[in-house]
Amino acid sequence: MVYVQDSRLRIRDMLPEDGVRLTEEEIRQGWIHASQEKHRMRLKHRQEGKAVVLTAEYEGEPAGYVSVYFHPEQGPFAGEGIPEIVDLAVLEKYRRRGIGNQLLETAEQIAAAYGKKVYLGVGLHSGYGSAQRLYIHRGYFPDGSGVWYKDRVCPPYSPCCNDDDLVLYLFKSLETL
Repeated sequence: MVYVQDSRLRIRDMLPEDGVRLTEEEIRQGWIHASQEKHRMRLKHRQEGKAVVLTAEYEGEPAGYVSVYFHPEQGPFAGEGIPEIVDLAVLEKYRRRGIGNQLLETAEQIAAAYGKKVYLGVGLHSGYGSAQRLYIHRGYFPDGSGVWYKDRVCPPYSPCCNDDDLVLYLFKSLETL
């Protein structure tokens, strides 16, 4: 299914070959944890009816991706029927073209069919700076549960590592969409 189409950008359901191409590009740009397995898992979840998995094509090339989980099993709103936006990413060579914003807009529209709110987790290290700014600009707020590490609330003053597993959860009301 195609969700957005203009002269340069198309947002559509992810295909298996997108995961291969996106992973190759992520490795080229130095993302040390890039994995085709992640994309295969997301496609499996889509097949099981748990998620929508999207690819952004820019001028015909896979440029980014995002998933929307309808009934997430982790995070501060797990089991509450609030959709979660997971793993928004835009390849570095395609950034600053509105791709991440359009992926997020599309994900929010999909989530709005399942609930009045949506949430997401954002990493805290500088590699997530662009995403942090985008989420705040689009009206996301911290959920108040504090910092999470490895899918659990990180207790005050406890040790953690500033890696991809250290996140802050944000939420947004979708009632105006």
